[in-house]
Amino acid sequence: MAPRARVRAPELIGKGGWLNTGNTDLSLADLRGRIVILDFWTFCCVNCLHVLDELRELEEKHRDTVVIIGVHSPKFVHEAEHQAVVDAVERYEVHHPVLDDPELATWKQYAVRAWPTLVVIDPEGYVVAQHAGEGHAHALEKLVEELETEHAAKGTLRRGDGPYVAPEPVATDLRFPGKAVVLPGGGFLVSDSTRHQLVELAADGETVVRRIGSGERGFGAGSFSEPQGLALLPGAGPEGGKVVVADTVNHALRTYDLQTGAVETIAGTGRQWMQGQPTSGPAHEVSLSSPWDVAWFADRLWIAMAGVHQLWTYDPRTGTVEVAAGTTNEGLVDGPAHEAWFAQPSGLAAAGDRLWVADSETSALRYVERDGDGFAVRTAVGTGLFDFGHRDGDAAQALFQHPLGVTALPDGSVAVSDTYNHALRRYDPATGEVTTLATDLREPSAAVLAGDEIVVVESARHRLTRLRLPEEAVRVESVAHRTQRAATDVAPGRLRLDVVFQAPAGQKLDTRYGPSTRLLVSSTPPELLAEGSGQGTDLGRDLVLGETVTEGVLHVSAMAASCDDDPENEYPACHMHQQDWGVPVRITEGGADRLPLVLAGLDG
Repeated sequence: MAPRARVRAPELIGKGGWLNTGNTDLSLADLRGRIVILDFWTFCCVNCLHVLDELRELEEKHRDTVVIIGVHSPKFVHEAEHQAVVDAVERYEVHHPVLDDPELATWKQYAVRAWPTLVVIDPEGYVVAQHAGEGHAHALEKLVEELETEHAAKGTLRRGDGPYVAPEPVATDLRFPGKAVVLPGGGFLVSDSTRHQLVELAADGETVVRRIGSGERGFGAGSFSEPQGLALLPGAGPEGGKVVVADTVNHALRTYDLQTGAVETIAGTGRQWMQGQPTSGPAHEVSLSSPWDVAWFADRLWIAMAGVHQLWTYDPRTGTVEVAAGTTNEGLVDGPAHEAWFAQPSGLAAAGDRLWVADSETSALRYVERDGDGFAVRTAVGTGLFDFGHRDGDAAQALFQHPLGVTALPDGSVAVSDTYNHALRRYDPATGEVTTLATDLREPSAAVLAGDEIVVVESARHRLTRLRLPEEAVRVESVAHRTQRAATDVAPGRLRLDVVFQAPAGQKLDTRYGPSTRLLVSSTPPELLAEGSGQGTDLGRDLVLGETVTEGVLHVSAMAASCDDDPENEYPACHMHQQDWGVPVRITEGGADRLPLVLAGLDG
């Protein structure tokens, strides 16, 4: 193995304490002799959820040598609540110890700058690698194998059971349900996400009629994996029809036939879409990425593709899918559909000539409407990735906190499931006003109309909650927040940006078809950058900071493709590494003149 820098791993500290350890606090000394992988994550982040899934196979294969530690590092205020972290650990089936770090203490000790970030610590307690973003499972597998060999030979590897202790299961009819749809007969179909099932409920919203799915993760005819969005296909009669299911972690669309009970796959390959793969074509041949919701609009099915910050469509007449809006860049940018930016769109609702979108990571309510021969994206409420809160009033200054659902109301207004504010909100396009309809709802993720009532999916209370549509709004105290991450002090003038990428062992950059790297840089406000914004292929760039701005956020998106370095193999396996950073910076004399961001490896 190549020599590595010897950097002692800082201790693991977090005010929220430890989960999945049987009430035992862990220290790095307790883990000496094991290969430790720290997963810095936050449960709002779909990329973090992708990494949780990427780590499952590694965790199982090397369970006697590797200990994965989730370090929960919140973005939103709600994510700093301990019970919310407890819920998320169960919701996403995290089967390793988790440190609840609400004040980002360990995040700061390890100089982490992005969700998700993985840090590898060797059996002697030294940091040997860092990876930001998704797509690093293959590199981690190779590194773990090398560390096992090296430390077995040195006598510093300790095998055995890890410190994970499973919590006691809780019996409820639903467990973290995601979305719901009203059935033709008056009952409800609910995506029971954590149990990987659909559940049909009677019209009372409580009585279980039947369960659909094995209850185990899978992609077979009788299985789902964390299903979310549901939509009835047009033409359903009084006795049934077909419901489309956003089978989120299977990266697929399925249909459930209400009459026969048959489950079929209509789109997706079961594998996650990655940069460079097709974005249109026969639906069974094109991969999807964490479809979170579905809705029928403009004569086709629209898909909230949370995993790549886009909207796609599925046309059942031709059996094809294609990108309809979004660039895969994460942020809030309006305009023609193919130029717009989204940030984890997670809820859809069609109403007349508009498709409403709950854009969760920007805490925004947005919509798609026809624009000439195409479509355009507009924002009704929300300002960007870093501003959120609970504030009513004029839409220009109103705030949500990570909404996951949106519902069209009979009067032309829109109900927003304001998930992290535990509230149901209302936006009226006629007046441009935002009000609060109900509070004390635990992580509402969707809502549907049932007569003159609205039925809310209270995800963290594991139930449907029926509310009368109120004639008057609830008054709440206004609260505004910004993401609480320490700003990086940078010197005025020229700033060197370096994205660090070291190809994993046994791989090299894939340059067969041109440059294998991409770097996109922008800023909030735009005046923060006088020079250096835009797209290029080099992973390093000289930026020039504006003279009129003292603070802001640098948005950096990087991608690198590496392939197996084997000249004898005509078709080497290739892997995509990608990550988006939002780096708060403060311009001050004496600040740094270089900003390193680690995509993979260590900054030398």
